[in-house]
Amino acid sequence: SYYYYSTFRDPGFHYTHALGSVTSRIATRLANADLLPFQFGNFARTVSEYADEMVVAMENTRDDVARHNMLVQSGYYKAAANVREAFQEPELREDVPFINLSPMQNAVERLEVSAASFDAAYNSVGADGYKLSNSDVNKLDKMIYQIESKLTRPEGLPRRPWYRHHVYAPGYYTGYGVKTLPGVREGIEEYKWEETQEQMAKLAEVLNTYCDQLDQATAMLK
Repeated sequence: SYYYYSTFRDPGFHYTHALGSVTSRIATRLANADLLPFQFGNFARTVSEYADEMVVAMENTRDDVARHNMLVQSGYYKAAANVREAFQEPELREDVPFINLSPMQNAVERLEVSAASFDAAYNSVGADGYKLSNSDVNKLDKMIYQIESKLTRPEGLPRRPWYRHHVYAPGYYTGYGVKTLPGVREGIEEYKWEETQEQMAKLAEVLNTYCDQLDQATAMLK
């Protein structure tokens, strides 16, 4: 309600005013730019960090499964159980296979190279006063603002096809809490190794498609 918002959420509407000011400045900047002011280096570095997390997650999961199986086979769970309660032996977990990470890693490396090339070309054009034809500017703007859609696939993510983005999506068990590289990450977390490998390939595909469009934009800037 208005009373709740004005009394508890934002008394004086200071945050509301700040949010409106920031949003309007962004909209004005985009609307009046000679060329849409997008750069991709930070995004590439962030995705690279996410990919590194997947490598670590695979190794940590492999260690956790090996430890769990050792405890089961050695009888430690049974030895530590309460003798006054019925004991149910935990099930052994499937050993974690060595999944081919190279498609993801190669795509991320390409993304870093493509992003650096675009940012350098963009800065060079800006330093020269954006001497591009209206036709080229329109083409570049369209390529830039549509590039995010290249990170989606029409079939969506496993168990929730309505979410199609392969870099950011709400987690299956986290409500609206975001998962990064969700197809790969949740495959690892749920011990679904065939799915993990499949999602690894799909992630590489969308990243390479993203790079294709980024490279085309870079070529137009040069």
